[in-house]
Amino acid sequence: MTRLIAFALAAALATAPLLGGAAPSAAAPHALLRPLAAHSTRLAAQTSAWGWPLAPRPALVRGFDPPARPWLSGHRGVDLAAASGQQLLAPEGGTVVFAGWVVDRPVLTIRHPDGHRSSFEPVTTELAAGAEVTRGEPIGKVAAEPPHCAEGCVHWGVRRDDDYVDPLRLVADTRPSILLPWTGRASP
Repeated sequence: MTRLIAFALAAALATAPLLGGAAPSAAAPHALLRPLAAHSTRLAAQTSAWGWPLAPRPALVRGFDPPARPWLSGHRGVDLAAASGQQLLAPEGGTVVFAGWVVDRPVLTIRHPDGHRSSFEPVTTELAAGAEVTRGEPIGKVAAEPPHCAEGCVHWGVRRDDDYVDPLRLVADTRPSILLPWTGRASP
């Protein structure tokens, strides 16, 4: 598998001039990576129809940590830094399917046309089940009580069918970067 990946990467680098990049040279080794980076940026922009639920883009307080089995403990979403009363935005259009209390906290859930469901807590909202929302539209405010994080945050969980998914994958390219060793020599 490693050889296959190395071969594919070598082929991509060899075709960089065909993709509009500079020919390889010792003076500009990074020129090989420009076309790939530009392609990756365009790909991420094309595949991310979702927006951040807070503005400006929030800091991540706690990341997605799904449990090994559905009944085990884990963190089935992300915690985003937010102040009490901060406006919450719809990350994507959809229909409110729940707005109310779950145990001891106010929760808002939106079903999106692509089959995902976003849930936010703690959130106060004037919206009721059945309300239609559009991407970027204000949907509520981060509730003061009960706090989800000691330092102030909103929890954002996303499900696709019965599986929790990492919400950050819907708003950002979270694929790992591949760094190649540099030998300091130009390829023949």
